[in-house]
Amino acid sequence: MTQSEEIKRQSLDYYLSLKYPLSLYPEEDGGYTVMIPDLPGCLAQGDTLEEAIHNINEARELWIETVYHSNKKAIPLPSKISMS
Repeated sequence: MTQSEEIKRQSLDYYLSLKYPLSLYPEEDGGYTVMIPDLPGCLAQGDTLEEAIHNINEARELWIETVYHSNKKAIPLPSKISMS
């Protein structure tokens, strides 16, 4: 990691506090799949909507912590959502 990258990097708590948009998909067999498009590969499932949301929040935290501590790539910021 270069010195300029270190200067731009925020704290782990900063990244964990960010609110990312979710994509929610009801499954034909029941349950839900949830993903965070801004965090590649970050997805979770649950039998209920509440369980799926709980699981994706846990997956988001683990994804961010893993990438943060690996120092191999930047953590993407949340994309903006247009409300038009």
